[in-house]
Amino acid sequence: LGSGDLYGALGERLRQRHQLAIRILPADVMPEHVRRLDLHARQLQLSEMLDGASRTFHAAYLVADLEAREEIDALVSGAAFADRHADRLFRRHLTAYFAAAVMMPYARFLRACEGSGYDLLLLQRRFGAGFEQVAHRLTTLQRVGARGLPFFMIRIDRAGQSSKRYAGASAAPLVEQDGRCPLWALHSAFDRPSEIVPQLVELEGGERWFTLNRTVSGHSAGLQHGQAVFAIALGVRADYAAPLVYAHGLDLDHGDAQPIGLGCAACTRPSCAQRSAPPRGRPLRFNERERGLSPFDFAAD
Repeated sequence: LGSGDLYGALGERLRQRHQLAIRILPADVMPEHVRRLDLHARQLQLSEMLDGASRTFHAAYLVADLEAREEIDALVSGAAFADRHADRLFRRHLTAYFAAAVMMPYARFLRACEGSGYDLLLLQRRFGAGFEQVAHRLTTLQRVGARGLPFFMIRIDRAGQSSKRYAGASAAPLVEQDGRCPLWALHSAFDRPSEIVPQLVELEGGERWFTLNRTVSGHSAGLQHGQAVFAIALGVRADYAAPLVYAHGLDLDHGDAQPIGLGCAACTRPSCAQRSAPPRGRPLRFNERERGLSPFDFAAD
C-alpha cells in the first residue's frame, strides 16, 4: 500500500480486489453499530461517529478477513480450543492484530519508537493511529532480533473493571492480578481527561514499574446515548524505562515512587488510609483505645 493516505489506499484495495465500497452512514442509521458488511450492496458501512484512526482500522480489519483468512484459520486451528466461542474470540483478536500491523508496520514502527523515545503523541500522528491502538501495538514488539521494550497494557472503566489486558513479555503482576490499588494513577487519570499521567510505582516486594496513564473515549452513537470513557495504563519495568522520553530526569532506581499493592485483599502494607478491606489470611487486631489511619489493624504475619 504505497500511499501516504492509508485509509484511501485500503478503500481502493477493497474496491479493486473485492468490489467493495466504503460508505459512511449517519449515526441514526447505525445507532447500535460502528461497522457493518453489507454483501448485497457490496459495501463496508461505517458509522460517522468513528474517528479517522478507527475508520482506517475497520477498513484494514476487513482486508484481513478477506486476504489473510487462510493464515488466521491455521492459527486458530493450531490453538485447538475446546470452546467454539474461544475460537471466535481468538479469530477476532488475530484479525485485529493484522489490522494494527497494517497501520503500524513492525520495522518502521519500532524505528519510530526508538528514534522518538517512545513519544506516544508523535507515534499517533506519524501512523494515523489512536492512543489505545499505539499502546496495544507497543505490547507486541517482541520479534526475535528486533525487540522493543516489554510493555504491558490494561484498560479499565470508572468502576475499576478491566476490559482489556495485555501482559506482552512483561510478566507484570499489575495485569495478571484482578485486584488493583486506588493509589495507582490509572484510577485518577479519569480526573485529567486525555492527559498522559506518568507515575513510578513500587510493589511490596520492591519491584518498580513506570506507567503512563491516560483516558480514552470509546465508541458513541451521539450525545444522547452517552460517551464511553476508559482509562489505560501502559507500563514497563523501571529497569527498562530509561529510553522513554517521559522518564527523562527521573531516578528510576532510587527516586520517589508511589507504594502500591495488588488490591487490598492481597496487600499487607500497614497504615494505608485508602485501605478498604483487610489482607486475606491475616488475623485482625482490635484496640478500642486507638484508631489508626486504616480501620483495619492486622497481625504483621
